[in-house]
Amino acid sequence: MNNTIQIPLNTSKKRKREIIRDWCRQTFLIEKLANKFGLIFFIACSILLSVAVSLFGVTFGILIAIVLIAIPVVVGLVIYPQFGIIVYLSMSFSIMFLLRYGISFPLGTLMDGMLVLFILGLFIQQKRKPDWAIFKSPVSLWILIWIGYNFLEFGNPTTESRTAWVYTIRGMALVTMMYFIFLYNIRTKAYMRFVFKWWLGFMLIAALYAFKQEYLGFYDFEEAYNHSEGVPLLLFIAGHWRKYSVFSDPVTFAYNMSIASLLCIGLLTGPLKAYQRIILISLIVIMLVGMMYSGTRGAFPLVPASLILYAILNYSKKILIFTAVAAVFVVGLIFMPTSNQNILRFQSAFRPNDDPSYIVRKLNQARIKPYVWAHPLGGGLGSTGEWGKKFAPGSFLSSFPPDSGYVRTTVELGWIGLIIFCIMIFTIIKTGIDNYYKIRDPELKSYSLAMVLMVFAWNIANFPQEALVQYPSNVIFYLTVAMINVCLRIDQEQQKSLVYE
Repeated sequence: MNNTIQIPLNTSKKRKREIIRDWCRQTFLIEKLANKFGLIFFIACSILLSVAVSLFGVTFGILIAIVLIAIPVVVGLVIYPQFGIIVYLSMSFSIMFLLRYGISFPLGTLMDGMLVLFILGLFIQQKRKPDWAIFKSPVSLWILIWIGYNFLEFGNPTTESRTAWVYTIRGMALVTMMYFIFLYNIRTKAYMRFVFKWWLGFMLIAALYAFKQEYLGFYDFEEAYNHSEGVPLLLFIAGHWRKYSVFSDPVTFAYNMSIASLLCIGLLTGPLKAYQRIILISLIVIMLVGMMYSGTRGAFPLVPASLILYAILNYSKKILIFTAVAAVFVVGLIFMPTSNQNILRFQSAFRPNDDPSYIVRKLNQARIKPYVWAHPLGGGLGSTGEWGKKFAPGSFLSSFPPDSGYVRTTVELGWIGLIIFCIMIFTIIKTGIDNYYKIRDPELKSYSLAMVLMVFAWNIANFPQEALVQYPSNVIFYLTVAMINVCLRIDQEQQKSLVYE
């Protein structure tokens, strides 16, 4: 292939631009630099990089390498969003581990930048191949209302700090936009399978890493974190360190283990081979045992509670027997005598009235009720917790520990925000159940069931803890929500193709 641009002298400017554009498309997109120009280009880059390193040092060379990697990644995020989704999921799984390790690069800003590129790519795709149906479903409508309400909170007259809003909106509303990215770009069962495998692969690594922390101990950088100010009070319980694996804290770790276990349970209902069922059952056992090492009591009821919903949606004699056996096992585990600290914390999760921390939370919630009723818009995003202490020290809400996603929503966004959030969650679960019964494809039906169970579990988890604000939980939640509609869409497309055939 001749890669030389040949432009006759009498060619018009418009025609010259077309020739250059066609040459660039052929050289870069079709042949992907597998040509003479590509060979010359890479040889020239190698020589220039060698000269630059010799003149300016290794650091300059590393920066150049980062730029060379970043450019194709940025292009991939915009032009190949399926590739970008995998990169984004990978970053959301590993970002907290990298930060704890000591990476000083602004990874949070990097995640925001990736999100902006996704949105830019979505606009480009909508121009090329419009699909406004993704914005018309009930779930999409309420998610848009939720996002809009969070942005309107910037003008909340009772807010103590709008700077806190800037930091908080990233986790509350911006990440929510990933729902539309997932919904538009996940188009095939093959890609769904790949996403699930990638997801479970990361969760397996996280579970095994928790085993390493439990039996082999922590690395030095983790020990430094464990003994930093205030951390031992949260992680060292009854002479035993709670494990957090590669996540930010034991709560996030435990919730993701429970959710991934429910994904496996849902997948088990699909048309699988024997070895695939063995793998999924093994993953469930590994992840639930790893969850125990977290010492997070709020995560322990998630799987049993979701299995009740599973039994209701799939009422049959076999399911009833399985549920009864599982219930007997859980009840036995709750009341069995033991000295194991992990099992003792599991048992305490089902006896909240005997837990001093739960009693304190109830008192805090009772104390804040008059404020909530008097402030229908709440105190503003970021007015409680760490952001409240940082940006509005001394304010009434800065000293209030929300300790719950629902409580934080109520206090910061008011009872109006709580109503919107609850309607959104109800719409998601209702749509998921409706879609589950509409879907005919057995594989997609198993995916749909898994998504419903996971959203249901996230909803329960958000009551005792803030379950939906930390990476990767916030990303995984909206991936799960998007999959609810994706499963039905793919099934309907399959049914239409069968009718036409």
